[in-house]
Amino acid sequence: MALVEINFDGIVGPSHNYAGLSLGNLAATVHAGDVSYPRAAALQGLAKMRANAALGLAQGFLLPLPRPNSAFLAALGEPDDRPLIGAAWSASSMWTANAATVSPAPDTADRRCHLTTANLATMPHRSLEWPDTARQLRLAFADAAHFAVHDPVPACFGDEGAANHMRMAASHEAPGLEIFVYGRSGGAFPARQHEQASRAVARLHRLDPERVLFAAQNPAAIAAGAFHNDVVAVANEHLLFAHEEAFAEPEALFAAIRKRLPEAEIVVVPSSAISLSEAVRSYLFNAQLVTLPSSAGMALVIPLEAWESAAVRGWLEIMLAGNGAIRRVIPVDVRQSMANGGGPACLRLRVVADLAMVDPRFLLSDTNADKIEWVVSHHWPEQIDPADLGSPTLIQSVVAARATLLQALDLAEVT
Repeated sequence: MALVEINFDGIVGPSHNYAGLSLGNLAATVHAGDVSYPRAAALQGLAKMRANAALGLAQGFLLPLPRPNSAFLAALGEPDDRPLIGAAWSASSMWTANAATVSPAPDTADRRCHLTTANLATMPHRSLEWPDTARQLRLAFADAAHFAVHDPVPACFGDEGAANHMRMAASHEAPGLEIFVYGRSGGAFPARQHEQASRAVARLHRLDPERVLFAAQNPAAIAAGAFHNDVVAVANEHLLFAHEEAFAEPEALFAAIRKRLPEAEIVVVPSSAISLSEAVRSYLFNAQLVTLPSSAGMALVIPLEAWESAAVRGWLEIMLAGNGAIRRVIPVDVRQSMANGGGPACLRLRVVADLAMVDPRFLLSDTNADKIEWVVSHHWPEQIDPADLGSPTLIQSVVAARATLLQALDLAEVT
C-alpha cells in the first residue's frame, strides 16, 4: 500500500452558532450569544483545505451532521430551555479532531487502519454526534480489508478522539509510537479524556503495548483552558512540539518517547517565552504540523491569532532562523472557528492510509471544492443570532442547505 497522511477537515455546517455550550473552552464561553457567520466560517475552512492541497498534501473532508437534532429535542419533551435547544443546533462536528481516534495499519496487529468513534460524553451537545459520525466514517472507510471502524467505548469513560492522541514515527508509513493523553483534574473545568477510554481504544486497535504511552495532562493546562491536549501540544512524524506546561510529568514522558523512538525531536516552548495563558489564547499549538512533499521539511499551519501575538511571532521567528525541523509557518484565517474555540488542528482528522482505499467522494478535488464553495455561497445562512435557534424559517433554511450539499457531492445516502 502507498500510505500517506490525509487530513479530513470538517465542513462547517449551516447551523454554526455561538451558544457557549462548552465549559472549559474559554473562547466559546467568551463569545456566547454573539452573532455567527456560517457562510464565512465554511468558506474560511474550505480556503484552508484548498491551501493545504496546494502544498501537495492529501486532503479530505467530512460532512456536517443533520441539525437541528429533532430526535434529541423530542426525547426531552420539546424543551424551551435555551442551552438544550442550542445543543440540538450545535455545529461542533466541524471539529473532526474529535470525530475518532485513528491508528494506521503499520501500528496494528491485523495491519488495518483502525478508527474508534469518540463518544464525546462530557458535553451534552457533543455526545449527540457519534451515531451520525460513525455512519459517515463507515461510508468513507468502507473497505473492510483495510479499515476497521469501531463504535465508541462506553460513555462512562469520556473519549474525545484524536484531540488527545498523538502519533510519532520515523515517517508516516513506518511503525509508530502512539501517545494517549488523558486528564485527571482540571480545577473548575472538567478533564474530558478518561484514562480508561484511552486504554480501551489502544486495546481495540490491537496496538503493541511496547509502542504505546499514556500520559496525563497538566491540571494547570486544563484549568487554563486547554480542554484538549491539542491546545498545548502537537506531533508529526519524529517531532513533538509542546508547551512547557502541557504534561503532568513531562520529563518522564520525553524519556519514554526517546527510549522507544531514538530519532525523536522534542521542541518545548518555555513559559518564560510564551505563557500558558497566551498559548491557549493564541492557539499556537492547535496548529497543523505537516510534512511537506519533496523533503521540504515540516510546516506549521497556525491561526492568524497566533501570528498576531507578539510573543508567539517572536518565538516562531527565532525557531525558523534555527534551521530546525519546522521550515515554514503558514498563518490561516479561521476566525469564525476560533471564536467558538477551534483552531486549524481542531478542524481536521489525520488518517494515514492508501488514498485508493478511501471513498473518493470524501477526498477534496478541484471539482468537489468548487461544488462545496458554490453551495455554501448560495445556501448557507449569512448570519445566525443564537436567539433565532428554533425558528421554523431557520430550520427550513439549514436543513435545505445541508441537503443541497449532500446532493451536489453525490452523498445523499449520508442523510
